[in-house]
Amino acid sequence: MAGKWRSLGKNHPISYIGLEETLLGGQSFSWTQSAKNQWTGVIGQAVVQLKWNDGLVYWISSNINLVGKKELLEYLWLDSSYDEAVSSLPWRSDSVLKSAMDQFAGLRILRQPMDETLFVFLLSSAKSIPQIKVLREKTYQLLGENLGNGLYAFPGWKRLKDLSEKTARDLGMGYRAKYVTGVAEFLNSKTGWLESLTELNYSEAKKKLQELPGVGPKVADCVLLFGGKKNQAFPIDTWILQSLESQYGMNGWKINQMQDFARIHFGAHAGLAQQFLFSFQRKKA
Repeated sequence: MAGKWRSLGKNHPISYIGLEETLLGGQSFSWTQSAKNQWTGVIGQAVVQLKWNDGLVYWISSNINLVGKKELLEYLWLDSSYDEAVSSLPWRSDSVLKSAMDQFAGLRILRQPMDETLFVFLLSSAKSIPQIKVLREKTYQLLGENLGNGLYAFPGWKRLKDLSEKTARDLGMGYRAKYVTGVAEFLNSKTGWLESLTELNYSEAKKKLQELPGVGPKVADCVLLFGGKKNQAFPIDTWILQSLESQYGMNGWKINQMQDFARIHFGAHAGLAQQFLFSFQRKKA
């Protein structure tokens, strides 16, 4: 991709491990490492390359009219509200969380489009990150816009409505095929329904999301955290379950009890704490 590398600014430093884990640690399935200290991904209809050098992030976009500096600062959560969120977490009294935050200093929550986030996390059940990426790429190649260099844009739920359950199964979605086609049918019959969830509070939005086929509490929390800017969301997957049981002594606790603990203990930015613990637990395995 031709162009000159632009800096996101000295006011927005981030550690290498923080940026790498933010992009590749399971929040998004768009990004791949393309060179040393460099990653390539798709944001909306644009291909974006990010490069880390001495604490600073540089970028090139295939279309700066669609993705510019302002949009990237928002997407990567590179503003003062991040520092406020970190400060609000109970790392001063929680040694487990502090260890996770020390190891992955700078880890952020990406601010992604909710429609695409819903799609990829519908695919996530019992799937690894590489497997989800493969399913994503196959679907985007079939229905999405070709952005060049073998990369495709998210086709949107309007085009996904044309995906038959058989074709979805042929792509490798398995039982998730009926969820994807069911959600596509639902969303196309209710214009603006998904976008309206951002106006609701966290609890109401989570309840509404679970009306969709295949969307349980964990998927709903992932969609709200990674695509809906609901930082209270605390998805409990296998890694978080292991962390809460082994590090916080919650063997035998029910999921809803763990959720209550997270809400009270971690506070308004429980989702950020979740991502630190997720990365910490996964890297230990």
